[in-house]
Amino acid sequence: MTPAVKAAQRAKINYTLHEYDHDPNVGAYGLEAAEALGISHDQIFKTLVVSLSGAKEPLAVGIVPVSTQLDLKSFAVAAHAKKAVMADAKDAKRATGYVLGGISPLGQRRRLPTLMDESALKHRTIYVSAGKRGLQIELAPGDLIRLCAAVTARIGR
Repeated sequence: MTPAVKAAQRAKINYTLHEYDHDPNVGAYGLEAAEALGISHDQIFKTLVVSLSGAKEPLAVGIVPVSTQLDLKSFAVAAHAKKAVMADAKDAKRATGYVLGGISPLGQRRRLPTLMDESALKHRTIYVSAGKRGLQIELAPGDLIRLCAAVTARIGR
């Protein structure tokens, strides 16, 4: 059981786990999950770690649909930072405790400031990584916002 699943259990929220066979040769983890589970690319979200300059915290998390890209300029504005760039993989792993492709917004080693694309609010449930490649957790966007103390903003493009 991953830290993400344990966090959902402790919070006593409704969630469903979805497992699929991960292909180690695939690099687009979110798209792979959407295809394997037959889920719309707009309903499955990827968790990205961002390095910020001029902000209170040096790292933050962005959650956007796999059908979009993270808009780093919009992210910087929403995070009250001067600039945002994708974090180094080693820094992301060290801060979250998860490997790339398995980074979950839940149960991270250190809670990072989190911004979620506002498009999540149009869905009854969304899917995010449950903390390892090949495992997604389906939950209400409001529960994810509450558990991550996330702020919603238009950060995808």
